[in-house]
Amino acid sequence: MSAERAANLDDAVRAGTGLAGWHGGIVAAFAERRYQWLTGGWFTCHPGNFVPHTMTVRPERADHPIVTGISTVDLCTERYWMLADPLNDVLATITFPVEPDGPWQEPVTHPAVWTRQWGAGRIFVSTVGHHLPDLDIPEIRQLTERGLTWAAR
Repeated sequence: MSAERAANLDDAVRAGTGLAGWHGGIVAAFAERRYQWLTGGWFTCHPGNFVPHTMTVRPERADHPIVTGISTVDLCTERYWMLADPLNDVLATITFPVEPDGPWQEPVTHPAVWTRQWGAGRIFVSTVGHHLPDLDIPEIRQLTERGLTWAAR
């Protein structure tokens, strides 16, 4: 994405256009910094590729319309190691446990689902959804559909 196109997208969202997406389609698609700032995150890697893990809705955000009625979801897909804006409204997280070959020495929690306000626009991001079977999980399909609708108003 060129700087000019990133600026145009930024202007559109600030004016009230919703922006929503999941997995690499939203947080790994473009290396342009303005785009990364807009989405509130940047994918760095997915250690272990497809591994069993749990996505957990943050209890203090359980009443958000995107995640209402969802508490935890067991997954076997990629976990995204994210660089994320601390101003994101994080709705759900995943935790990377200490692993024998991992460089981290304690469990590390990363945002998995978040929203953000950008001017008059709403942004929804979910890092879950590498392949279509992820969307066959009722909770993932539901939060994805709700997130798209929320961003679009």
